[in-house]
Amino acid sequence: MNLNLTGKTALVCGGSKGIGRASAIELSRLGANIILLARNADQLIDTVKELDYTKGQDHRFIVADTSDSLDLQKKIKTLTSQKIVNILVNNTGGPSSGSILSANPEDFLKAYHSHLIANHILAGIVIPGMKKTGYGRIINIISTSVKIPIKGLGVSNTTRGAVASWAKTLSNELAPFGITVNSVLPGATSTDRLGEIINNKADKSLISKDEVIQEMIHEIPMARFGQPQEIAAVVAFLASPAASYITGVSIPVDGGRTGCI
Repeated sequence: MNLNLTGKTALVCGGSKGIGRASAIELSRLGANIILLARNADQLIDTVKELDYTKGQDHRFIVADTSDSLDLQKKIKTLTSQKIVNILVNNTGGPSSGSILSANPEDFLKAYHSHLIANHILAGIVIPGMKKTGYGRIINIISTSVKIPIKGLGVSNTTRGAVASWAKTLSNELAPFGITVNSVLPGATSTDRLGEIINNKADKSLISKDEVIQEMIHEIPMARFGQPQEIAAVVAFLASPAASYITGVSIPVDGGRTGCI
């Protein structure tokens, strides 16, 4: 199986922590040059130190906010004027939890801007280079909510579904060029995001965090939360030459929680 990414460059959004960080580390282990993108410079510096350098890789980072379209566009255009991005990992922290009826129109606009619009901007900038080299992988970190909406995540459910549909449509348009577009759907994974969801649910339900955790784990056949590196393993495979005939799919990585085929 060819998993070698030596000589390839991966732009990993949200690469300073959680699933983004784990994905960057895994991609670097396969030989890829990594460009991290996130808002926190200190966390980015720490993550760069954790990447694999054994194959002579060149790792960098970009401080940017996906909600600032003009700045994001400017910085990524500068990047692609210097090197071709072969792998794009779209990964942005989820919107705040809450019922869909409690959401304001601005909540949807903000979420769409940071997720769907940012993904579209990034893809539009890097795709020409992918076409030129004949190698392209676009991987979106979304959520199992695109299969079955998750209670209490109204804005997130809506936004994630839009991103999944965007990815499927894009995959069909890019398939003739050998560029794949796939989505990874993490279930409950031990990240800061999961901690926020647990805290919010505990506050609203007036029960302890331990009780919330046990309720959530009870819904998972594997009876545990996932680890970021387990999601990253799927990201790395989809980024590799071995996944050349896989496109347009949304793959749950959730310990069996999603209740559909």
